[in-house]
Amino acid sequence: MARIHLMITFVLVMCGVAGGGCFGWLLGGRVLGVLAAVAAGLGAGVGSFLSRRHVAAFLRPDPVPAGGPGSVSAPGPGSGSVHAPALGAVPESGDVVVGGYAEGVADAVLVCVATYQAAVFPLTVFGVSEEERVARRGVAYRVCAHEGLPQAVRVSAAAALEAVDEGVDAVRAHAAVRALSLAVYDLRAAR
Repeated sequence: MARIHLMITFVLVMCGVAGGGCFGWLLGGRVLGVLAAVAAGLGAGVGSFLSRRHVAAFLRPDPVPAGGPGSVSAPGPGSGSVHAPALGAVPESGDVVVGGYAEGVADAVLVCVATYQAAVFPLTVFGVSEEERVARRGVAYRVCAHEGLPQAVRVSAAAALEAVDEGVDAVRAHAAVRALSLAVYDLRAAR
């Protein structure tokens, strides 16, 4: 984190020096250009130094409770405890979403399955060649096998791939891809 902040600070200071130098040179020549470059660089450096805590807090990942992924036991009314989902957990799936990574993988799965569906059920008779269909199928299967894919999306993707692979019932394939898109949407809504 400190390295990222240092790189951001360096870029801000260099941009301040360059911008201040150009602005000062346009207004009053060399001397004013040098003075403006030093002042702008110094201002950018001081401002970045003073905001380092805010930047570090922004770049820090969300904390995961001490119990780890899954569920955390919280005291509840009555005789027992209520299990609340952990920070970043997707309800009913057992998977943990870290910084939107699983959402990105799920979006990629949806796009790949949809393009494979479009290759199997093209709008025109000779719209897609057999090589393109095979290539899209391979990409869809590789992306759907990704480790970071939440279980609910993985199951929907498998059903969609099965329906598209059969290649006979476009309505069933469309319904399966629609169910996949709803699973991806539910993943986003759970966050």
